[in-house]
Amino acid sequence: METLVVVTHAGDWSLEVPGVRVVTAKSYLSDPEFSRLRRAKVFNLCRHYRYQTFGYYVSLLAEARGHKAIPTVMTMQDLRSNALVRMASGELEDVITKNLAGIPGDRFTLDIYFGQTPSAGRERLAARLFRFFPAPLLRATFSRNAQWELHNVTALSTSAIPDEHNDFALAAGSAFFARRLRSTERRTPARYDLAILFDPSDPIAPSDARALEEFVSAAESMEMSAEIIGPEDSGRLLEFDALFIRTTTAVNHFTYRFAQRAAAEGLVVIDDPLSILRCTNKVYLAELLSRHGVSTPRTLILGRDDLTRVGAEIGFPCILKKPDSSSSLGVVMVEDEADLRVQSSQLFAASDLLIAQEFMPTSFDWRVGVLNREPLFAAKYFMAKDHWQIIRRDPVSGQVRYGGGVVLPLEEMPRQGLDLAVQAANLVGDGLYGVDLKQVGDRWVVIEVNDNPSIDYEVEDGILKGELYRRVMTVFLSRIEALKNARTPR
Repeated sequence: METLVVVTHAGDWSLEVPGVRVVTAKSYLSDPEFSRLRRAKVFNLCRHYRYQTFGYYVSLLAEARGHKAIPTVMTMQDLRSNALVRMASGELEDVITKNLAGIPGDRFTLDIYFGQTPSAGRERLAARLFRFFPAPLLRATFSRNAQWELHNVTALSTSAIPDEHNDFALAAGSAFFARRLRSTERRTPARYDLAILFDPSDPIAPSDARALEEFVSAAESMEMSAEIIGPEDSGRLLEFDALFIRTTTAVNHFTYRFAQRAAAEGLVVIDDPLSILRCTNKVYLAELLSRHGVSTPRTLILGRDDLTRVGAEIGFPCILKKPDSSSSLGVVMVEDEADLRVQSSQLFAASDLLIAQEFMPTSFDWRVGVLNREPLFAAKYFMAKDHWQIIRRDPVSGQVRYGGGVVLPLEEMPRQGLDLAVQAANLVGDGLYGVDLKQVGDRWVVIEVNDNPSIDYEVEDGILKGELYRRVMTVFLSRIEALKNARTPR
């Protein structure tokens, strides 16, 4: 992939970096050589990014040509969005407070060149802002009322760099391009770029570090470049062709915003926003499965006035669930009417509706991984010792204990359960799901359908090994190519 630095005038970028080609905006926009380039990274350093200026058209045509533009037109718009600036200020509140502590006055300006700043002690803040608003040259302004807040962010042109910052900006650019070139030299040239969203602070992330490495390796074996990105990297999404979410999802959460934005920009997305919306709400799932006649435990959708129905229609003990519960959080066992009143009052504080479900004691739950409407793996997840759930949390220490699991060849999974799992997952979509089931005698029931299912190294991949990761990446590759072909004029 060729790396281009596009400037308004030839003298605007004086630094020569091996492997980086400097071209003028006029050449990039009008020379057929660049429209024929199949893949390129375009670093837009034009003097202006205003609507319908050369700088605007460089990023716009780069996207039309399938080139990866930095900044993208979307980033240009984000820099003008007060809502996005407020969001960035909120998400970066801690680092803003720490990095600007002790600064006098109520106004502060931070210049950022390729993610670095000459302002000593503000390096982490500069890096985080660059990830949020990925433009090569940025100026961030902060104001202080009760505390420091991000006031606005603008993209700088090369002509706006203060004279005393010129050497620093050139050095930062040189180091930035050198790092990118070294990283690409270690890989087979990629046809497509995949972002894997992972939050290292997530205590129940669906994939561990080794599994993420396996996904990256599988992608690269198919000539796709895979990069791990984090919660502040939403501004970089248009650098990629696909997004794979490997951190715990929720609707009121950055993962849903990532999925929405990626889908809106035409990326292949797993988990897609509709799957997140459907799977993270058990009220929706209960209604969906019931409507389509999928076998489930006896289930009631409860409002505050429906508690008297539980004993008669479900019986005790039973399970009470908050609609957005996950990983056993927000799921409790209710022993009797009195316990129901106590437990429900706590859960109703967060939701106007709850789920009551028949308690079906078993020593393990079945889990079937479903990808692209086909079964991917089958597992048994055992209950934690002396507990009725797979996960047991100590109420005092918060320590988590797992019951463990074992993966079986798909052919050893009873056909009735396998078919039921695929039926339930296919009602949600065609992404990647984990369907939890119970078997009591001849009775099979679906407990829930999860988006973002666990795939950990030497656990869910216990049978397929590396083939599991390759199958996931094969789906991404085929969907990316289908999208590219659909957009190609015939």
